[in-house]
Amino acid sequence: MSLHSVCVFCGASPGASPVYREAAEALGQHLAERGIRLIYGGGAVGLMGVVADAALNAGGEVIGIIPQSLERAEIGHRNLTCLEVVDGMHARKARMAELSDAFIALPGGLGTLEELFEVWTWGQLGYHAKPLGLLEVNGFYSKLGDFLDHLVAERFVRPQHREMLQIAGDPQNLLDALSEWRPSAAPKWVDRAPV
Repeated sequence: MSLHSVCVFCGASPGASPVYREAAEALGQHLAERGIRLIYGGGAVGLMGVVADAALNAGGEVIGIIPQSLERAEIGHRNLTCLEVVDGMHARKARMAELSDAFIALPGGLGTLEELFEVWTWGQLGYHAKPLGLLEVNGFYSKLGDFLDHLVAERFVRPQHREMLQIAGDPQNLLDALSEWRPSAAPKWVDRAPV
């Protein structure tokens, strides 16, 4: 799969450790170096601003999508290639998905998790066939990985759907995994076959 645009979900907070900032900077830089356009939530604060600035500083193209209601709260980034202001969160997520070939979640809070799980659900249901990834930073997502494995063990998630999510601790490795990912023809949760 050729990646031209990658959507990055991440926090409007910088987090408690400088390693999160370093990871966001590295991801933004690697996207730009590979000629991959960054699509993200349009904010200038927290990890959102860090990943955008890193991509821009490395000569990359950055498209921000931000709802009107959050433009002031998240301080819409004014130095992007393009900042689109949309009507609300649903429009934001739909537009980011439309523009992207793949999705990556950096550390973040409830919004980051909600965005990741929604786009993952869309993939499970066959609304798209785009790869998803977690950039594992300092064990941030380790407990989530354990819980996802628990969902598979308890037969609420099929193994094929769990495997849709690529996980790596290095931006280069994660981008490689997303480029190499191929969708599998797995039954959806609504099928009657046992999980």
